[in-house]
Amino acid sequence: MTDTKATSFSCGSFLRDEDGAVTVDWVVLAAAVCLLSIPLLAVIKSSTQTATTNIAEDVVAATD
Repeated sequence: MTDTKATSFSCGSFLRDEDGAVTVDWVVLAAAVCLLSIPLLAVIKSSTQTATTNIAEDVVAATD
């Protein structure tokens, strides 16, 4: 038994086929979220380092 869809391939049907379009949309969306999170992580890192330094200074001052 042969698959009629596979044997009757044409360029026009290939161009009209939208089976993978949703997958491409999700891949582009996921890539955008990943790329936009990089600057956010840099901001969070610097804020965390500042807060950690302040807490360490307060602990040292309280134990003296």
